Amino acid sequence: MIEKITGVIDLINEKLGRIIAWATLILVLVQFGIVITHYIFRDGSIFLQESLLYLHSLIFLGAAGYTLKHNGHVRVDVFYGNFSEKAKAWVNLLGTLLFLTPVTVVIGWYSWPFVMDSWSAMEGSIESSGIQAVYLLKSMILLFVFFILLQGLSLVLHSLRIIRGAEHLTEEKLEVV
Repeated sequence: MIEKITGVIDLINEKLGRIIAWATLILVLVQFGIVITHYIFRDGSIFLQESLLYLHSLIFLGAAGYTLKHNGHVRVDVFYGNFSEKAKAWVNLLGTLLFLTPVTVVIGWYSWPFVMDSWSAMEGSIESSGIQAVYLLKSMILLFVFFILLQGLSLVLHSLRIIRGAEHLTEEKLEVV
């Protein structure tokens, strides 16, 4: 049962991360287009400039769970690299329960009213030609909270299985744990 839960969570964040990765290409193309239109045609678009912020937010906040799944978040790895499989699982378990989960819950708790106020006002850009969907931009915070907590749950379950000896770190699992 636990394997199925972790498999589903890992799959969700894997698929989401791969889809969101395309936003990086779109971000580069939009930035290139902005530079071309500015320097060649002496024209600019506030809408396009603001779209960079939306794309950047989507990439970094939307793919945070994917990054956690692939062990891509910053970690001081002075001792961790030399730890045994079970010691690494304990570090991951305690780190997730004592740091990742509380911090993420606090972010979600404090951002919820902020995001809901934005939705209730259908908040838009302060620029008339900007993107009139700031509420979507602010919603990225809650997307981050949801998917990082989801992947944190998977990390906890993987760690517990490793501690119990029901799962082992393989090259594939090194990306998960």
